Amino acid sequence: MLNKHEVVEILLVEDNPTDAELAMRALKKNNLANNLVWVKDGAEALDFLFGKGAYAARETNNVPHVILLDLRLPKVDGLEVLRAVKNDELTKHIPVVVLTSSKEDRDITESYKLGVNSYISKPVEFEAFAKTVAELGMYWLLLNRPPI
Repeated sequence: MLNKHEVVEILLVEDNPTDAELAMRALKKNNLANNLVWVKDGAEALDFLFGKGAYAARETNNVPHVILLDLRLPKVDGLEVLRAVKNDELTKHIPVVVLTSSKEDRDITESYKLGVNSYISKPVEFEAFAKTVAELGMYWLLLNRPPI
């Protein structure tokens, strides 16, 4: 666990431990997982971002550089997390990448209406999934230029 003042580069919101482990392994292999936080449901993601519950002591001005967000989450679904992130002054500028198994048009449309920066359907095959996550990390952490 990061200390409360440490910079968070990636917030991974994923309830599937296998997918989370694959994503973290792919990011680590490319030296992109040094400051990654993994939360397992939408409620925990909101608590982390807004400094509530178990994360009440966290410095909320320390926002992630990017959020990798699954849509199919327990407690609070990914679209609700996205809505909360994009409706808050502190977090609305954080790039959010939906990384989900859903290929449903309504999920894609709703995600973009809510302000998602990118929507990617998870590849089923292990190597393709690992490559996709590594490329996402490299783009959003190394190539993308966020506003200051």
